[in-house]
Amino acid sequence: MKFEGLGIRSELTSSLNKMSFFNPTEVQEITIPLILAGKDVSVRSKTGSGKTGAFLIPIINNLGSSNLLEAIIIAPTRELTLQVAEVAKKIGAVYKKKVVTVYGGASMSMQINALRNGANIVVGTPGRVLDLIERRELRLSNLKFVVLDEADVMLDMGFIDDVEIILSHTPRRKQVLLFSATMPKEIVGLAAKFMNEERKNIIVGDEKQEIVGNVSHLYGVVQQQYKFSLLMAYYSEYEPKKSIIFTNTKNMADRIAGTLKERGLRVSLLHGGKSQAERERALNAFRHGEDVLVATNVAARGLDFPEITDIINYDAPEDPVAYIHRIGRSARMGKEGRAFTIINDSQRILIAEIKKRANIEIRRIEIDIEPFRNLKVISRGHHGPNHEHNKNEMPNRRQRGHNGRSVGRRNSIHRGRPR
Repeated sequence: MKFEGLGIRSELTSSLNKMSFFNPTEVQEITIPLILAGKDVSVRSKTGSGKTGAFLIPIINNLGSSNLLEAIIIAPTRELTLQVAEVAKKIGAVYKKKVVTVYGGASMSMQINALRNGANIVVGTPGRVLDLIERRELRLSNLKFVVLDEADVMLDMGFIDDVEIILSHTPRRKQVLLFSATMPKEIVGLAAKFMNEERKNIIVGDEKQEIVGNVSHLYGVVQQQYKFSLLMAYYSEYEPKKSIIFTNTKNMADRIAGTLKERGLRVSLLHGGKSQAERERALNAFRHGEDVLVATNVAARGLDFPEITDIINYDAPEDPVAYIHRIGRSARMGKEGRAFTIINDSQRILIAEIKKRANIEIRRIEIDIEPFRNLKVISRGHHGPNHEHNKNEMPNRRQRGHNGRSVGRRNSIHRGRPR
């Protein structure tokens, strides 16, 4: 099946093809014709299955030619808001549609000015959307579409009450599109309350499996003092092309990122201790060039980087649900991916819990850490010359010229071995 066969306008199909989108994913193939036909839909589909395109493509296809606000997309996090807006701008460029983002932590006055200058699509977090509605700066009377993206995450974060208030401000005649990786009873109730009785409830994939099936799940067991050694051994052995390393604390994220930078890797850093501007710069750098993102769970939900090959749990997640959200950053849109978790002996029970909860197979691998046994993570904030490195510690480390710029290959730890 091609996008041409879904009833989309030819100019929009051509635009998608230029973005290298030729074939719809399963959720897109099922959902797009229903939205084009004017149906309310409630969609349960795994993280990484293409849900964003499933609602943006038909919405942009069906927007009118006026300069009115006709679609609002509610997302749980600032990062997801920015990400959805970026995709919407690219897809909507063919029709010159204006996309405005509204979220907390950024200038409200700038967002108000953007709204006053006209918007066809607004993408925002619940709290800021509600603030702007109450200030009468966000008027929803002409809405044709309301999207609740990552509805289960909004439930987890305590936003459902805000969402209900927002929905109460929308016109009676509209399409409500709800997308979620899971469907707890509260979300089902929300759908029943605000959607028409003819809504379509869609489940894509195995209902018991919450992770896409094209991820290889691996773990390694090592003593605490050798975790960084195992991390470097994994990079040497598997040579990830683009990876996210998850830690459980901001302190450890800082230390891991600093150590990797000293070793010549191109690294972005993302955690809750960063300002919104810093977080946006980190995500932009990772999206457009850096090979590694070191992050806490702030990056575990909603972020979409199709090129990610590996998710590495430097610190094992606290529970199986956190594992599911982290791993959802890899193997997006049908691509292959790997997930590697580093544990110690006392955490073996977590692996069993993950296998049961996520309904997956997770395989132990043995990697020789001997060449990296003496590697340590730098202390927080230490980047001085006294931190010793043996030039042979990282066999594939990039070489640097006299001006400090990297020379040679783009990323010499990635040698394109078959994956």
